[in-house]
Amino acid sequence: MKPYFFPKDFIWGTSTSAHQTEGNNINSDWWEWENSKKYFSPDSGTVSEREFPLEPSGIACDSYNRYEEDFDLCVDLNNNAVRISIEWARIEPEHGKFDENEIEHYKKVLKAARARGLKTFVTLHHFTNPIWFSKIGGWTNINSPSYFAKYAKKCAEEFHDLIDVFLTINEPQVYVYMSYFHGIWPPNKMSTVLSLWAQINLARANNKAYDAIKGSPYKEGVAPKIGIVKNIVWYEASMSSKNPLDKLIAKILHFIGSDFFFLMIKNKFDLIGLNYYFTNRIENLRTKNPDDVVNDLGWWIYPKGLFNILLSLKKYNVEIYITENGLADDKDEKREYFIREMLKSCSEAIQKGVNLKGYFHWSLLDNYEWHHGFWPCFGLIRVDRKTLERTKRPSFKYYSEICKTGELKL
Repeated sequence: MKPYFFPKDFIWGTSTSAHQTEGNNINSDWWEWENSKKYFSPDSGTVSEREFPLEPSGIACDSYNRYEEDFDLCVDLNNNAVRISIEWARIEPEHGKFDENEIEHYKKVLKAARARGLKTFVTLHHFTNPIWFSKIGGWTNINSPSYFAKYAKKCAEEFHDLIDVFLTINEPQVYVYMSYFHGIWPPNKMSTVLSLWAQINLARANNKAYDAIKGSPYKEGVAPKIGIVKNIVWYEASMSSKNPLDKLIAKILHFIGSDFFFLMIKNKFDLIGLNYYFTNRIENLRTKNPDDVVNDLGWWIYPKGLFNILLSLKKYNVEIYITENGLADDKDEKREYFIREMLKSCSEAIQKGVNLKGYFHWSLLDNYEWHHGFWPCFGLIRVDRKTLERTKRPSFKYYSEICKTGELKL
């Protein structure tokens, strides 16, 4: 069977985010939203006031306190890097007031990762906002990019010697779609105008944060690499399509979901963090996927879509890291296949000249999957919801061997 080899300096890691794993993120807009509704109770018979979120995050995985245990698991995985996030709502719980205790906490977290030989890829915004920021309009406030840049500058000043790669904003277009267009996430708006304006402000925020981080405290030294994290869906016409417009629609959708945002942040990113989960095929101007292999959320698993996206990003001439790639698979029946086929696409893209430098599997742990609550299980490690005990799934060993050898056997 043909083996695929990855470069010796390839980054192998896993990803998490703060709100999804830390627990008790009480100063964030998500925490406020999660706890602003009634949930169905079998005992009282109370019916929820709205469908989402299905449950509050609560203590999540308690990674706020168990981060060393989690990093030890990364070592067991033979990871050489970890992608985590810092919570803006913890660092700046009130406008203009930075919490020194939380800053010291994150220093301990980052030092713990470094002590284990893990490079740190740190996201500054992963969907959640401080409550104060949301109350003044969030990402529709014209000054929102400046507020974010001040927070980014503070992070650079405090953590500059502990962060290898800064990732400014996670999936800005997903956030905008869910929060300002579809209305499922806070602030639960449904407005085309607001969604476009929020998207523009997020691009402006990336650009201002980029400049802020590149400045102090790096004026006399070498500034770190800074990137944006983009979720990109691959769109293509269905093989059975007879409508000539399907190819055009697929190209338009890909442009909107990928190149459009990159045009707004031109020259303000040193690398691209790519999150890839699924592909959509278009037939008669509608999505029509084969859905022959899907995850627990019903997302179609199509590894070639990852290869296609990587090739499409080659034109930007920057390093590319896959910052999220995984599947909801509670029974762990498809994860080995998923990892193998996705990494095969990665290797083939490298052979085509794509500057792919690393892969982070989503996720290290089962965690709080936003409005879905805890039931979708993306983790290489199962987390018992009552005891929070971590248990390695069989796919954990499979991925750890790949990380150790840099070799993919098919």
